[in-house]
Amino acid sequence: MQADPRPQDGAAPVLSLRGIVKTFPGVRALGGVVLDLYPGQVTALIGENGAGKSTVVKVLTGIYQPDEGEILLDGQPVRFPTAQAAGDAGVTAIHQETVLFDDMTVAENIFIGHAPRTRLGLIDRRAMRDRARAILRGIGADLDPATRLRDLGIASKHLVAIARALSIDARVVIMDEPTAALSHKEIAELYELVEKMKAQGKAILFISHKFDEIFRIADRWTVFRDGQFAGQGRMADVTEGQLVQMMVGRSVDQIYPKRPARIGEPVLTVAGYCHPTEFADIAFTLRRGEILGFYGLIGAGRSEVMQALFGITRPSKGACRIDGRVLAIRSTAQAVDAGIVYVPEDRGRQGAVKGLPIFQNVTLPSLRRTGRHGFLRLAEEFRLARDYTRRLDLRAASLDQDVGLLSGGNQQKVVIAKWLATRPRVIILDEPTKGIDIGSKAAVHDFMSELAAEGLAVIMVSSEIPEVLGMSDRVIVMREGRIAAEFEGDQMTPENLVRAAAGIGQPRGQAA
Repeated sequence: MQADPRPQDGAAPVLSLRGIVKTFPGVRALGGVVLDLYPGQVTALIGENGAGKSTVVKVLTGIYQPDEGEILLDGQPVRFPTAQAAGDAGVTAIHQETVLFDDMTVAENIFIGHAPRTRLGLIDRRAMRDRARAILRGIGADLDPATRLRDLGIASKHLVAIARALSIDARVVIMDEPTAALSHKEIAELYELVEKMKAQGKAILFISHKFDEIFRIADRWTVFRDGQFAGQGRMADVTEGQLVQMMVGRSVDQIYPKRPARIGEPVLTVAGYCHPTEFADIAFTLRRGEILGFYGLIGAGRSEVMQALFGITRPSKGACRIDGRVLAIRSTAQAVDAGIVYVPEDRGRQGAVKGLPIFQNVTLPSLRRTGRHGFLRLAEEFRLARDYTRRLDLRAASLDQDVGLLSGGNQQKVVIAKWLATRPRVIILDEPTKGIDIGSKAAVHDFMSELAAEGLAVIMVSSEIPEVLGMSDRVIVMREGRIAAEFEGDQMTPENLVRAAAGIGQPRGQAA
Protein backbone atom coordinates (compact mmCIF):
# COMPACT_ATOMS: atom_id res chain seq x y z
CA MET A 1 0.00 0.00 0.00
CA GLN A 2 1.68 3.22 -1.16
CA ALA A 3 -1.04 5.84 -1.44
CA ASP A 4 -0.50 9.25 -3.00
CA PRO A 5 0.70 11.30 -0.01
CA ARG A 6 -0.19 14.76 -1.33
CA PRO A 7 -2.89 16.65 0.55
CA GLN A 8 -6.18 17.15 -1.23
CA ASP A 9 -5.61 20.91 -1.13
CA GLY A 10 -2.57 20.44 -3.39
CA ALA A 11 -0.07 21.91 -0.92
CA ALA A 12 3.57 21.13 -1.66
CA PRO A 13 5.81 19.58 1.00
CA VAL A 14 8.06 21.86 3.03
CA LEU A 15 10.74 19.21 3.42
CA SER A 16 11.26 15.99 1.45
CA LEU A 17 13.72 13.12 1.36
CA ARG A 18 14.28 11.29 -1.92
CA GLY A 19 16.23 8.03 -2.11
CA ILE A 20 18.25 8.63 1.06
CA VAL A 21 20.90 5.97 1.67
CA LYS A 22 23.04 5.79 4.82
CA THR A 23 25.49 2.99 5.56
CA PHE A 24 27.77 2.19 8.47
CA PRO A 25 30.42 -0.54 8.61
CA GLY A 26 28.51 -3.79 8.07
CA VAL A 27 25.10 -2.11 8.32
CA ARG A 28 22.84 -0.42 5.74
CA ALA A 29 20.77 1.75 8.03
CA LEU A 30 18.75 3.46 5.29
CA GLY A 31 18.21 2.02 1.84
CA GLY A 32 16.70 4.68 -0.38
CA VAL A 33 13.96 6.02 1.90
CA VAL A 34 11.32 8.59 0.98
CA LEU A 35 9.64 11.10 3.31
CA ASP A 36 7.41 14.15 2.78
CA LEU A 37 6.48 16.72 5.45
CA TYR A 38 3.67 19.17 4.72
CA PRO A 39 2.86 22.56 6.29
CA GLY A 40 0.20 22.48 8.98
CA GLN A 41 0.13 18.67 9.10
CA VAL A 42 1.46 15.89 11.33
CA THR A 43 3.20 12.98 9.62
CA ALA A 44 3.64 9.87 11.77
CA LEU A 45 6.86 7.95 11.09
CA ILE A 46 6.14 4.33 12.00
CA GLY A 47 8.41 1.29 12.22
CA GLU A 48 9.66 -1.28 14.68
CA ASN A 49 12.93 -0.83 16.55
CA GLY A 50 15.79 -0.79 14.05
CA ALA A 51 13.63 0.34 11.13
CA GLY A 52 15.78 3.44 10.54
CA LYS A 53 13.67 6.11 12.25
CA SER A 54 16.47 7.48 14.46
CA THR A 55 18.90 7.50 11.55
CA VAL A 56 16.55 9.52 9.37
CA VAL A 57 16.05 12.04 12.19
CA LYS A 58 19.82 12.50 12.36
CA VAL A 59 19.94 13.02 8.59
CA LEU A 60 17.16 15.63 8.82
CA THR A 61 18.95 17.49 11.63
CA GLY A 62 22.42 17.50 10.08
CA ILE A 63 24.03 15.00 12.45
CA TYR A 64 24.50 12.40 9.69
CA GLN A 65 25.24 13.08 6.04
CA PRO A 66 23.47 10.81 3.52
CA ASP A 67 25.62 8.67 1.23
CA GLU A 68 23.08 8.99 -1.60
CA GLY A 69 19.83 10.79 -2.26
CA GLU A 70 18.46 14.31 -1.92
CA ILE A 71 17.05 16.55 0.79
CA LEU A 72 14.57 19.04 -0.69
CA LEU A 73 13.50 22.24 1.08
CA ASP A 74 10.58 23.94 -0.69
CA GLY A 75 11.37 21.71 -3.66
CA GLN A 76 15.01 22.81 -3.91
CA PRO A 77 17.99 20.52 -3.12
CA VAL A 78 19.79 21.46 0.11
CA ARG A 79 22.55 20.09 2.32
CA PHE A 80 22.67 20.15 6.11
CA PRO A 81 26.40 19.67 6.80
CA THR A 82 25.89 20.47 10.49
CA ALA A 83 23.12 20.60 13.05
CA GLN A 84 23.51 24.38 13.00
CA ALA A 85 22.81 24.40 9.27
CA ALA A 86 19.62 22.39 9.77
CA GLY A 87 18.55 24.77 12.53
CA ASP A 88 19.25 27.79 10.32
CA ALA A 89 16.97 26.22 7.71
CA GLY A 90 14.19 25.93 10.29
CA VAL A 91 14.48 22.21 11.14
CA THR A 92 14.41 21.39 14.85
CA ALA A 93 13.90 18.25 16.93
CA ILE A 94 12.37 17.46 20.31
CA HIS A 95 14.12 14.28 21.39
CA GLN A 96 12.93 11.67 23.85
CA GLU A 97 15.99 12.33 26.01
CA THR A 98 17.12 15.89 25.33
CA VAL A 99 20.27 16.81 27.26
CA LEU A 100 19.52 19.57 29.75
CA PHE A 101 21.73 21.17 32.38
CA ASP A 102 20.48 21.22 35.97
CA ASP A 103 22.84 23.99 37.12
CA MET A 104 21.68 26.40 34.43
CA THR A 105 18.48 28.44 34.35
CA VAL A 106 15.47 27.70 32.19
CA ALA A 107 16.38 30.57 29.84
CA GLU A 108 20.01 29.45 29.57
CA ASN A 109 18.90 25.92 28.69
CA ILE A 110 16.50 27.20 26.04
CA PHE A 111 19.09 29.39 24.30
CA ILE A 112 22.25 27.37 24.84
CA GLY A 113 24.41 27.74 21.75
CA HIS A 114 22.39 30.58 20.22
CA ALA A 115 21.82 33.14 22.97
CA PRO A 116 20.96 36.72 21.93
CA ARG A 117 23.97 39.06 22.00
CA THR A 118 24.60 42.72 22.73
CA ARG A 119 26.42 45.01 20.28
CA LEU A 120 29.63 44.14 22.16
CA GLY A 121 29.12 40.40 21.57
CA LEU A 122 28.15 39.63 25.17
CA ILE A 123 25.12 37.50 26.09
CA ASP A 124 22.09 39.75 26.46
CA ARG A 125 20.55 38.12 29.51
CA ARG A 126 17.54 40.44 29.70
CA ALA A 127 16.63 39.75 26.07
CA MET A 128 17.22 36.04 26.64
CA ARG A 129 14.83 35.96 29.61
CA ASP A 130 12.19 38.00 27.75
CA ARG A 131 12.34 35.78 24.67
CA ALA A 132 12.30 32.63 26.83
CA ARG A 133 9.23 33.91 28.65
CA ALA A 134 7.46 34.55 25.35
CA ILE A 135 8.26 31.05 24.03
CA LEU A 136 7.12 29.42 27.27
CA ARG A 137 3.90 31.42 27.22
CA GLY A 138 3.31 30.31 23.65
CA ILE A 139 3.38 26.63 24.65
CA GLY A 140 1.32 27.19 27.79
CA ALA A 141 4.21 26.65 30.22
CA ASP A 142 3.96 28.70 33.41
CA LEU A 143 7.68 28.67 34.18
CA ASP A 144 10.02 31.41 35.40
CA PRO A 145 12.95 31.72 32.95
CA ALA A 146 15.27 32.48 35.90
CA THR A 147 14.53 29.18 37.69
CA ARG A 148 17.36 26.66 37.96
CA LEU A 149 16.50 23.49 36.12
CA ARG A 150 17.28 21.31 39.13
CA ASP A 151 14.23 22.80 40.87
CA LEU A 152 11.81 21.57 38.17
CA GLY A 153 9.98 18.27 37.83
CA ILE A 154 10.29 15.87 34.91
CA ALA A 155 7.26 17.26 33.06
CA SER A 156 8.47 20.86 33.40
CA LYS A 157 11.91 19.86 32.13
CA HIS A 158 10.22 18.31 29.11
CA LEU A 159 8.52 21.64 28.41
CA VAL A 160 11.91 23.34 28.59
CA ALA A 161 13.20 20.85 25.99
CA ILE A 162 10.24 21.72 23.75
CA ALA A 163 10.85 25.44 24.25
CA ARG A 164 14.51 24.94 23.30
CA ALA A 165 13.47 23.27 20.05
CA LEU A 166 11.07 26.12 19.29
CA SER A 167 13.58 28.86 20.17
CA ILE A 168 14.62 28.93 16.54
CA ASP A 169 12.16 30.04 13.87
CA ALA A 170 11.16 26.45 13.14
CA ARG A 171 9.30 25.43 9.98
CA VAL A 172 9.77 21.70 10.60
CA VAL A 173 9.42 20.20 14.09
CA ILE A 174 10.49 16.60 14.73
CA MET A 175 8.96 14.99 17.84
CA ASP A 176 10.77 11.75 18.72
CA GLU A 177 8.74 9.69 21.24
CA PRO A 178 7.69 12.94 22.99
CA THR A 179 5.18 11.33 25.36
CA ALA A 180 7.46 8.61 26.77
CA ALA A 181 7.89 10.26 30.20
CA LEU A 182 4.60 12.15 30.43
CA SER A 183 1.40 11.54 32.41
CA HIS A 184 -2.01 11.38 30.73
CA LYS A 185 -2.68 15.03 31.63
CA GLU A 186 0.69 16.13 30.26
CA ILE A 187 0.10 14.12 27.05
CA ALA A 188 -3.22 15.92 26.56
CA GLU A 189 -1.41 19.24 26.98
CA LEU A 190 1.19 18.14 24.43
CA TYR A 191 -1.60 17.38 21.95
CA GLU A 192 -2.87 20.93 22.42
CA LEU A 193 0.64 22.23 21.69
CA VAL A 194 0.79 20.16 18.50
CA GLU A 195 -2.53 21.64 17.38
CA LYS A 196 -1.13 25.14 17.98
CA MET A 197 1.94 24.36 15.88
CA LYS A 198 -0.26 22.98 13.10
CA ALA A 199 -2.29 26.20 13.16
CA GLN A 200 0.97 28.14 12.78
CA GLY A 201 1.71 26.17 9.60
CA LYS A 202 4.58 24.10 10.96
CA ALA A 203 5.29 20.71 9.40
CA ILE A 204 5.52 18.10 12.16
CA LEU A 205 7.19 14.69 12.08
CA PHE A 206 5.76 12.61 14.94
CA ILE A 207 7.60 9.41 15.88
CA SER A 208 5.78 7.04 18.23
CA HIS A 209 5.22 3.34 18.82
CA LYS A 210 1.79 4.03 20.32
CA PHE A 211 -0.96 3.56 17.79
CA ASP A 212 -3.57 5.35 19.88
CA GLU A 213 -1.39 8.48 19.75
CA ILE A 214 -0.74 8.12 16.03
CA PHE A 215 -4.43 7.84 15.15
CA ARG A 216 -5.28 10.64 17.58
CA ILE A 217 -2.83 13.24 16.31
CA ALA A 218 -1.45 12.40 12.85
CA ASP A 219 -2.83 13.47 9.48
CA ARG A 220 -0.65 11.15 7.43
CA TRP A 221 1.70 8.21 7.84
CA THR A 222 5.01 6.86 6.53
CA VAL A 223 6.25 3.35 7.37
CA PHE A 224 9.90 2.22 7.36
CA ARG A 225 10.87 -1.44 7.56
CA ASP A 226 14.48 -2.63 7.91
CA GLY A 227 15.77 0.74 6.71
CA GLN A 228 13.53 0.65 3.62
CA PHE A 229 10.53 2.75 2.65
CA ALA A 230 7.42 0.56 3.01
CA GLY A 231 4.63 3.01 2.22
CA GLN A 232 2.90 6.30 2.99
CA GLY A 233 -0.56 7.82 2.86
CA ARG A 234 -3.35 9.50 4.82
CA MET A 235 -4.41 8.27 8.26
CA ALA A 236 -8.04 8.38 7.17
CA ASP A 237 -7.33 5.72 4.54
CA VAL A 238 -5.47 3.13 6.64
CA THR A 239 -6.22 0.71 9.49
CA GLU A 240 -4.08 -0.43 12.42
CA GLY A 241 -3.86 -3.88 10.90
CA GLN A 242 -2.53 -2.55 7.60
CA LEU A 243 0.14 -0.50 9.37
CA VAL A 244 1.21 -3.48 11.48
CA GLN A 245 1.51 -5.65 8.38
CA MET A 246 3.72 -3.07 6.68
CA MET A 247 5.89 -2.78 9.80
CA VAL A 248 6.65 -6.49 10.16
CA GLY A 249 6.15 -7.90 6.65
CA ARG A 250 9.19 -10.15 6.57
CA SER A 251 10.22 -13.67 7.50
CA VAL A 252 12.84 -15.05 9.86
CA ASP A 253 15.98 -16.02 7.95
CA GLN A 254 19.01 -18.23 8.34
CA ILE A 255 20.85 -16.09 10.90
CA TYR A 256 18.64 -17.61 13.63
CA PRO A 257 19.91 -21.19 13.89
CA LYS A 258 17.62 -22.40 16.68
CA ARG A 259 18.34 -26.03 17.51
CA PRO A 260 15.74 -28.39 18.95
CA ALA A 261 16.19 -28.57 22.72
CA ARG A 262 14.67 -30.74 25.39
CA ILE A 263 12.89 -28.38 27.76
CA GLY A 264 13.01 -29.70 31.30
CA GLU A 265 11.91 -28.79 34.77
CA PRO A 266 11.46 -25.21 36.07
CA VAL A 267 14.74 -23.58 37.10
CA LEU A 268 13.71 -19.97 37.81
CA THR A 269 10.31 -18.89 39.10
CA VAL A 270 9.38 -15.23 39.58
CA ALA A 271 6.12 -14.21 41.27
CA GLY A 272 4.66 -10.79 42.06
CA TYR A 273 7.84 -8.86 41.31
CA CYS A 274 7.27 -5.11 41.71
CA HIS A 275 9.38 -1.95 41.70
CA PRO A 276 8.11 1.45 42.85
CA THR A 277 8.70 3.13 39.48
CA GLU A 278 9.80 0.60 36.85
CA PHE A 279 7.55 -2.50 36.80
CA ALA A 280 4.69 -4.28 38.56
CA ASP A 281 3.24 -7.79 38.99
CA ILE A 282 5.93 -9.61 37.02
CA ALA A 283 5.44 -13.38 37.11
CA PHE A 284 6.94 -16.09 34.90
CA THR A 285 8.69 -19.45 34.94
CA LEU A 286 11.91 -20.36 33.09
CA ARG A 287 12.73 -24.00 32.41
CA ARG A 288 15.90 -25.96 31.87
CA GLY A 289 16.98 -25.89 28.20
CA GLU A 290 14.54 -23.10 27.33
CA ILE A 291 15.16 -19.77 25.59
CA LEU A 292 12.53 -17.37 26.91
CA GLY A 293 12.25 -14.19 24.85
CA PHE A 294 11.22 -10.83 26.29
CA TYR A 295 9.91 -8.35 23.72
CA GLY A 296 8.61 -4.81 24.15
CA LEU A 297 9.04 -1.25 23.05
CA ILE A 298 11.56 1.19 24.49
CA GLY A 299 10.62 1.96 28.10
CA ALA A 300 8.54 -1.20 28.57
CA GLY A 301 10.59 -2.19 31.64
CA ARG A 302 12.26 -5.36 30.36
CA SER A 303 15.85 -4.41 31.27
CA GLU A 304 14.71 -3.10 34.64
CA VAL A 305 13.20 -6.48 35.53
CA MET A 306 16.40 -8.27 34.53
CA GLN A 307 18.56 -5.87 36.54
CA ALA A 308 16.42 -6.57 39.61
CA LEU A 309 16.86 -10.32 39.11
CA PHE A 310 20.62 -9.77 38.96
CA GLY A 311 20.73 -7.66 42.12
CA ILE A 312 21.55 -4.32 40.48
CA THR A 313 18.29 -2.88 41.84
CA ARG A 314 15.92 -4.19 44.49
CA PRO A 315 12.26 -5.00 43.97
CA SER A 316 9.78 -3.58 46.46
CA LYS A 317 8.03 -6.95 46.73
CA GLY A 318 7.79 -10.32 45.08
CA ALA A 319 9.55 -13.67 45.22
CA CYS A 320 12.28 -15.29 43.15
CA ARG A 321 13.11 -19.00 43.34
CA ILE A 322 15.89 -21.13 41.88
CA ASP A 323 15.06 -24.86 41.87
CA GLY A 324 12.26 -24.08 44.33
CA ARG A 325 14.58 -22.35 46.80
CA VAL A 326 13.55 -18.80 47.70
CA LEU A 327 16.26 -16.22 47.01
CA ALA A 328 16.68 -12.78 48.57
CA ILE A 329 19.01 -11.21 46.02
CA ARG A 330 20.47 -7.99 47.39
CA SER A 331 23.64 -7.78 45.31
CA THR A 332 25.11 -8.99 42.04
CA ALA A 333 27.50 -11.23 43.99
CA GLN A 334 24.52 -13.03 45.56
CA ALA A 335 22.95 -13.45 42.13
CA VAL A 336 26.13 -14.97 40.69
CA ASP A 337 26.46 -17.30 43.70
CA ALA A 338 22.85 -18.38 43.11
CA GLY A 339 23.62 -19.16 39.47
CA ILE A 340 22.08 -16.09 37.76
CA VAL A 341 24.24 -13.99 35.43
CA TYR A 342 23.39 -10.95 33.31
CA VAL A 343 24.94 -9.79 30.03
CA PRO A 344 23.90 -6.11 29.84
CA GLU A 345 22.74 -4.17 26.82
CA ASP A 346 25.40 -1.48 27.32
CA ARG A 347 28.46 -3.71 27.18
CA GLY A 348 30.79 -0.70 26.86
CA ARG A 349 29.80 0.80 30.22
CA GLN A 350 28.42 -2.16 32.16
CA GLY A 351 29.91 -5.30 30.64
CA ALA A 352 33.49 -5.07 29.42
CA VAL A 353 36.27 -3.40 31.43
CA LYS A 354 38.18 -1.43 28.84
CA GLY A 355 41.86 -1.07 29.59
CA LEU A 356 42.11 -4.66 30.82
CA PRO A 357 43.18 -7.50 28.52
CA ILE A 358 40.71 -10.07 27.27
CA PHE A 359 41.81 -12.85 29.62
CA GLN A 360 41.36 -10.68 32.74
CA ASN A 361 37.91 -9.57 31.59
CA VAL A 362 36.85 -13.19 31.19
CA THR A 363 38.18 -14.37 34.55
CA LEU A 364 37.16 -11.35 36.65
CA PRO A 365 34.09 -13.01 38.27
CA SER A 366 35.91 -16.38 38.62
CA LEU A 367 38.98 -15.39 40.62
CA ARG A 368 38.21 -17.96 43.31
CA ARG A 369 38.67 -20.65 40.64
CA THR A 370 41.82 -19.19 39.11
CA GLY A 371 43.54 -18.25 42.36
CA ARG A 372 45.09 -20.23 45.21
CA HIS A 373 45.96 -19.06 48.72
CA GLY A 374 45.29 -15.46 47.78
CA PHE A 375 47.46 -15.49 44.63
CA LEU A 376 46.27 -15.49 41.04
CA ARG A 377 47.53 -18.24 38.75
CA LEU A 378 48.21 -16.69 35.38
CA ALA A 379 48.27 -20.02 33.54
CA GLU A 380 44.87 -20.94 34.97
CA GLU A 381 43.45 -17.56 33.94
CA PHE A 382 44.66 -18.05 30.39
CA ARG A 383 43.29 -21.59 30.27
CA LEU A 384 39.84 -20.55 31.44
CA ALA A 385 39.71 -17.56 29.08
CA ARG A 386 40.95 -19.65 26.14
CA ASP A 387 38.32 -22.35 26.68
CA TYR A 388 35.35 -19.96 26.60
CA THR A 389 36.58 -17.53 23.95
CA ARG A 390 37.26 -20.44 21.59
CA ARG A 391 33.71 -21.69 22.02
CA LEU A 392 32.44 -18.26 20.99
CA ASP A 393 34.84 -17.95 18.03
CA LEU A 394 36.42 -14.76 19.40
CA ARG A 395 38.52 -12.92 16.80
CA ALA A 396 41.49 -11.25 18.50
CA ALA A 397 45.25 -11.00 18.06
CA SER A 398 45.81 -12.58 21.47
CA LEU A 399 44.18 -12.88 24.89
CA ASP A 400 46.53 -10.10 26.04
CA GLN A 401 44.79 -7.62 23.74
CA ASP A 402 42.95 -4.70 25.36
CA VAL A 403 39.23 -5.50 25.16
CA GLY A 404 38.58 -1.86 24.24
CA LEU A 405 40.34 -2.44 20.90
CA LEU A 406 37.93 -5.18 19.84
CA SER A 407 34.92 -4.74 17.57
CA GLY A 408 31.48 -4.50 19.16
CA GLY A 409 30.67 -8.10 18.29
CA ASN A 410 33.88 -9.42 19.81
CA GLN A 411 33.42 -7.30 22.94
CA GLN A 412 30.00 -8.93 23.31
CA LYS A 413 31.59 -12.37 23.04
CA VAL A 414 34.06 -11.48 25.81
CA VAL A 415 31.23 -10.39 28.12
CA ILE A 416 29.28 -13.58 27.42
CA ALA A 417 32.40 -15.68 27.98
CA LYS A 418 33.02 -13.89 31.29
CA TRP A 419 29.67 -14.94 32.70
CA LEU A 420 29.63 -18.42 31.19
CA ALA A 421 32.92 -19.07 32.96
CA THR A 422 31.04 -18.85 36.28
CA ARG A 423 29.00 -21.94 35.22
CA PRO A 424 25.56 -20.41 35.81
CA ARG A 425 22.11 -22.04 35.89
CA VAL A 426 20.42 -19.01 34.29
CA ILE A 427 21.91 -16.55 31.82
CA ILE A 428 20.12 -13.30 30.96
CA LEU A 429 21.11 -11.79 27.61
CA ASP A 430 19.92 -8.17 27.26
CA GLU A 431 19.93 -7.16 23.56
CA PRO A 432 22.72 -9.69 22.90
CA THR A 433 23.29 -8.70 19.25
CA LYS A 434 22.65 -4.96 19.40
CA GLY A 435 25.09 -3.05 17.23
CA ILE A 436 27.02 -6.04 15.91
CA ASP A 437 27.38 -7.29 12.36
CA ILE A 438 25.45 -10.16 10.77
CA GLY A 439 28.32 -12.63 11.08
CA SER A 440 28.75 -11.98 14.81
CA LYS A 441 24.99 -12.16 15.29
CA ALA A 442 24.92 -15.63 13.76
CA ALA A 443 27.78 -16.76 16.04
CA VAL A 444 26.04 -15.46 19.17
CA HIS A 445 22.74 -17.05 18.11
CA ASP A 446 24.42 -20.38 17.41
CA PHE A 447 26.08 -20.35 20.82
CA MET A 448 22.82 -19.42 22.55
CA SER A 449 21.18 -22.42 20.94
CA GLU A 450 24.10 -24.62 22.00
CA LEU A 451 23.79 -23.43 25.61
CA ALA A 452 20.09 -24.25 25.71
CA ALA A 453 20.77 -27.67 24.20
CA GLU A 454 23.25 -28.29 27.03
CA GLY A 455 20.55 -27.54 29.60
CA LEU A 456 21.22 -23.91 30.48
CA ALA A 457 18.11 -21.75 31.04
CA VAL A 458 18.29 -18.63 28.87
CA ILE A 459 16.40 -15.33 28.99
CA MET A 460 16.85 -13.18 25.90
CA VAL A 461 15.68 -9.56 25.92
CA SER A 462 15.47 -8.25 22.36
CA SER A 463 13.82 -5.44 20.41
CA GLU A 464 14.28 -7.26 17.10
CA ILE A 465 11.20 -9.26 16.16
CA PRO A 466 13.02 -11.72 13.83
CA GLU A 467 15.53 -12.46 16.60
CA VAL A 468 12.80 -13.01 19.19
CA LEU A 469 10.78 -15.28 16.90
CA GLY A 470 13.81 -17.08 15.50
CA MET A 471 15.46 -17.96 18.82
CA SER A 472 12.72 -18.19 21.48
CA ASP A 473 10.69 -21.16 22.67
CA ARG A 474 8.22 -18.77 24.29
CA VAL A 475 7.86 -14.97 24.18
CA ILE A 476 6.70 -12.64 26.94
CA VAL A 477 5.66 -9.17 25.77
CA MET A 478 5.96 -6.25 28.20
CA ARG A 479 4.20 -2.90 27.96
CA GLU A 480 4.50 0.04 30.36
CA GLY A 481 6.15 -2.00 33.12
CA ARG A 482 3.76 -4.96 33.01
CA ILE A 483 3.48 -8.26 31.19
CA ALA A 484 0.99 -7.65 28.37
CA ALA A 485 0.90 -11.12 26.82
CA GLU A 486 2.68 -14.45 26.49
CA PHE A 487 2.93 -16.41 23.26
CA GLU A 488 4.22 -19.81 22.18
CA GLY A 489 3.99 -22.07 19.17
CA ASP A 490 1.79 -20.82 16.34
CA GLN A 491 0.78 -17.76 18.39
CA MET A 492 4.32 -16.38 18.06
CA THR A 493 3.77 -14.09 15.07
CA PRO A 494 5.12 -10.61 14.31
CA GLU A 495 1.59 -9.21 14.27
CA ASN A 496 0.77 -10.57 17.73
CA LEU A 497 3.98 -9.22 19.23
CA VAL A 498 3.49 -5.75 17.77
CA ARG A 499 -0.16 -5.61 18.80
CA ALA A 500 0.62 -6.62 22.38
CA ALA A 501 3.57 -4.25 22.68
CA ALA A 502 1.61 -1.31 21.28
CA GLY A 503 -1.59 -2.10 23.19
CA ILE A 504 -3.68 -2.64 20.05
CA GLY A 505 -6.84 -4.54 20.92
CA GLN A 506 -6.70 -7.97 22.52
CA PRO A 507 -3.68 -9.96 21.29
CA ARG A 508 -4.38 -13.36 19.86
CA GLY A 509 -2.67 -15.44 22.50
CA GLN A 510 -2.54 -15.95 26.21
CA ALA A 511 -3.19 -12.57 27.78
CA ALA A 512 -1.19 -11.84 30.86
